[in-house]
Amino acid sequence: MAEEKSTLNEELQSSTENDASTEGIEEVFAEAEMVEEETGEQTLVDPRVQELEQKLQEAENRYLRLHADFENSRRRARIDLEATQKYRAQGLITNLLPALDNFERALQIEPDNDQTKALLQGMEMVYRSLSEALKSEGLEAIEAVGNAFDPHLHQAVMQVEDANFESNVVVEEFQKGYMLKDKVIRPSMVKVNQ
Repeated sequence: MAEEKSTLNEELQSSTENDASTEGIEEVFAEAEMVEEETGEQTLVDPRVQELEQKLQEAENRYLRLHADFENSRRRARIDLEATQKYRAQGLITNLLPALDNFERALQIEPDNDQTKALLQGMEMVYRSLSEALKSEGLEAIEAVGNAFDPHLHQAVMQVEDANFESNVVVEEFQKGYMLKDKVIRPSMVKVNQ
């Protein structure tokens, strides 16, 4: 403001030196008064402008947080939906595993007559159909015998010392384990070499 006054004073002096008319002096004073009024209004407007800018900034921050929360919620919902779709058959498959085990045990008997052989063939066809249907849903048997013991895939129910196998290797499988896609739904019950 002091600079503006000094500039006005210089303009006043130069205008009085160049033009001694009263009109020039009156114009310079009128400009000075207008500048003072504008700067006075600016000082009154600044607190209101700052307050409004602060409120706008707070509203923008609140909007950004809400938008981020909404996007996170959508992402979580999408992940949950994908997991639900991926493992939708898990309950049914878990309930069918005992029936699958019983089919496997029944298929291990030795037929002694033609009637038993025919019955066994029919059971084998049903077993294959059931196995294929479960495989199409993503069910896979866990390989155990001859592999290293993995506590995520196998459940050790016995330990044995067998020179034919290396240490910590599965020797025998008592019950098959299964995975649904990338998730273990039943670990294999195994005997492990010490």
